[in-house]
Amino acid sequence: MLELNGPTLPRRSRRAAAALTAGAAVTAALLGLSSAPATAAPTAANATAGKSAAAAAPDISVANVKAHLNQLQSIAAANGGNRAHGRSGYKASLDYVKGKLDAAGFTTTVQQFTSNGATGYNLIADWPGGDADHVLFAGSHLDSVSRGAGINDNGSGSAAVLEVALTVAKEGYKPTKHLRFAWWGAEELGLVGSKNYVGKLPAAERAKIDGYLNFDMIGSPNPGYFVYDDDPTIEGVFKNYYASKNISTEIETEGDGRSDHAPFKNAGVPVGGLFSGADYTKTAAQAAKWGGTAGQPFDRCYHSSCDTTANINDTALDINSDAVAHAVWTLSGGSTTPPTGKVFESKAQVTIPDAGAAVESPLTVSGVTGNAPAGLKAAVDIRHSYRGDLVVDLVGPSGKAYRLKNSSSDSAANVTETFTVNASAETANGTWKLRVQDVAAQDTGHISSWKLTF
Repeated sequence: MLELNGPTLPRRSRRAAAALTAGAAVTAALLGLSSAPATAAPTAANATAGKSAAAAAPDISVANVKAHLNQLQSIAAANGGNRAHGRSGYKASLDYVKGKLDAAGFTTTVQQFTSNGATGYNLIADWPGGDADHVLFAGSHLDSVSRGAGINDNGSGSAAVLEVALTVAKEGYKPTKHLRFAWWGAEELGLVGSKNYVGKLPAAERAKIDGYLNFDMIGSPNPGYFVYDDDPTIEGVFKNYYASKNISTEIETEGDGRSDHAPFKNAGVPVGGLFSGADYTKTAAQAAKWGGTAGQPFDRCYHSSCDTTANINDTALDINSDAVAHAVWTLSGGSTTPPTGKVFESKAQVTIPDAGAAVESPLTVSGVTGNAPAGLKAAVDIRHSYRGDLVVDLVGPSGKAYRLKNSSSDSAANVTETFTVNASAETANGTWKLRVQDVAAQDTGHISSWKLTF
């Protein structure tokens, strides 16, 4: 979030209109993944395959969100300790996010701008489909200040928006409205990236955006639960979500005009968002309803070198990430289409030795004609205390291994993810294996289940 220096920025006013303004996609021209004996029987294709069902937002894996934060922390550590505008850490952060989105099937565009004599970048990601005349837009700023890694401000918002976008792809979500996501550059220098983006949009294109949702600092270590009070429809969606969780909210005032919703709001776009607090002090009343420590800042490391992965409240990050998804699903009004192929699943637990040999969980596939598809879906649920130590392969009936996951510095727990594998050279019928190896010491875990969808 932009630090407030100089004149106070104007107070956000509540919109009178309850309905979202009509809106759609901006043209690209404007934007410059010891065996166990048990094998489960296949599940036949869902009886509703091919039929769309109204979609509720799925649970967003906080482990996955934290895995993104760990990557941003590693990027900062490898690039002078920060991810600030004009620095190598920012561009590496953008490349990381873009790579994830490209692999998931998004159409991504990088928009360049110049600020303080340095090149800056916005990353825009469009999910194919949806009504191009009605766009739901969610974003966050990706840059940090130069004093630190910026993990709460604003790795938290960026990681949550990224994981929600990736979940859109994983779920095969089909929104009624067109979905767009953005990661803004140079927010900390005065909302430069988002101003640049909005400023280049013709009025007709701006009018196609039904709503912009902003997420700037949502994992504060001494958190509050604040909701923007701009557009009443968007505000109501967020408040209803928190009410369903028995969580009280307050109107967000600390960040008024200080984040990337401001350029959209000033251009007449309905806006809303979430915030967990920066350097304002938590009151006794707020501590009574939210927990935490009264008399201390919501984020004592705001704009400081200690804004690292240690500066995140996992509960707030989890709840707020789910709230992001709830708003995206609710406001875009879409559906999902169940998988049309046969599903084969193993629920046999296989212990993974600590720093030991690879283990395999077998799965027998039968009754499938021809070869496996180019888009074979391999969904894995591995419970492990340190996922970064895991190497995961899918082994086809031919014995060929398809790498799903390499080891990394990612310190989050568990691997609960669906991978897409081009296994078209494999005969579908036969014994498939999930192979997992823990390559370093001091952690424990097991394969909980896994399945293939043909």
